[in-house]
Amino acid sequence: MDGKFSAIVLAGGRSARMGRPKATLSFGAETVVERIVGELARSFDQIVIVAAPAEAESLPPSIHEKALVLHDETAYPGPLDALRRGLEAAAHDAVFACSCDLPMLDVELARGLCAMLDGYDAAIPKAGGKLQPLCAAYHRRCAAALARLASAGVMRVREIAGLVNAHIVEEAELRRFDPELRSFLNLNTPEEYRKALRLAGLARD
Repeated sequence: MDGKFSAIVLAGGRSARMGRPKATLSFGAETVVERIVGELARSFDQIVIVAAPAEAESLPPSIHEKALVLHDETAYPGPLDALRRGLEAAAHDAVFACSCDLPMLDVELARGLCAMLDGYDAAIPKAGGKLQPLCAAYHRRCAAALARLASAGVMRVREIAGLVNAHIVEEAELRRFDPELRSFLNLNTPEEYRKALRLAGLARD
């Protein structure tokens, strides 16, 4: 690894349980996706966003100034294909990838995971007893493995862990970078959104 890393943010999901696009939820003075991109931009040389089709995009204009935006050709193709496309567009071998609903992501955790790739194809955290493939690091060659999964009809990103040489990163190692593991707090529901606002000291109530 040369110390230069790319990052991918997946922002083309359905947000069915939230009821509105998670990427553009307000988080203080910015949106969630602006907060994530701003955090990653502190230490990453390239940021790629894989977003909804252009005609459906609702990303803030400022995002286009900081990131390469790729558009899905069809709506909601799933994270596996979006991750593959992001890896194919990555300029560097080591790539951090995350979903667009992690407003408390810590860039030190993201860089730490990329540094763990030495000798591995992927560094996938295990937090809360579950693999977290959408807050993980991948060598860009994993794009080929993701394509094989898709061709076999497999759509769950976590299946990549069994197909490549993956380092499963346990909580004790993760806490070196993010002691409270707040980087993994995602926003699937309005309740989780309110919880994140409270933890960040941004709740209006």
